[in-house]
Amino acid sequence: MGSESLLELVHVAEVPGTSWLVDLPGDGSNRSLPQVPEKPYELWPQVLAETLGELDQVVMVGHSTGGMFVLATQELESRLKGMALISSAPHAEWREAFKQWARAHPLPGLEEATAAYQHDPNDHTLRALTLTTAPWNFTPGSLAVGRTMLEGLPFCQEAQAWSVAHFDDTYRARWTPAGSGVPTLILSGSEDHIVDQGLWQREDSFTGLQVLHRTVEGASHYPWFDHPPAVRSAFGALATLLMLQQRIVS
Repeated sequence: MGSESLLELVHVAEVPGTSWLVDLPGDGSNRSLPQVPEKPYELWPQVLAETLGELDQVVMVGHSTGGMFVLATQELESRLKGMALISSAPHAEWREAFKQWARAHPLPGLEEATAAYQHDPNDHTLRALTLTTAPWNFTPGSLAVGRTMLEGLPFCQEAQAWSVAHFDDTYRARWTPAGSGVPTLILSGSEDHIVDQGLWQREDSFTGLQVLHRTVEGASHYPWFDHPPAVRSAFGALATLLMLQQRIVS
């Protein structure tokens, strides 16, 4: 999905500085442009490091797989000033828990949408499948606005296929806040049924004074749609942590 999925998060967070929405080459709206290489997925996700080349004081925010891409790109370890990982995970073990949960919570039309995508995987059938599974991603209270957001996004089946073939099952973080000292916010909703957030608690390298863990009660995989003030407060805490570290360093 395109990075436009995070636009409302930018508005909710109200953080200082300039916010950029980033699509990797070959994904979202970053397709069929002269600057996009012929085989963009061969550069994933390490190409993320290029986003730091022209910017200063970068705090990178990744939602779900986006956060995993950040942790899989070791070149970022010594270059980020901070990061926020929303509804993300330290490794791929979240996938098995989600598969079990999904089997226990079938959705109307899911078999048909899955069969259509498997028969002819393209941007259109991927969009239809994603919209069918929207109730897994949102609470009943945020489902309507969540579906509207999803309907307006660009989808890229080729990017999805690359992720399935080369990343999803083998992903494991290549660097951590404990090793790098990068101030980090780990944010999730208590009702996130997609990515098991308990995995963070079993990883010592994602604890410490520089790591903030915030859980938004009653919120989904997209917590900013459910409780904007709680998400804004979490980002405010990260901004405070960053400012404190800057004072210590200077």
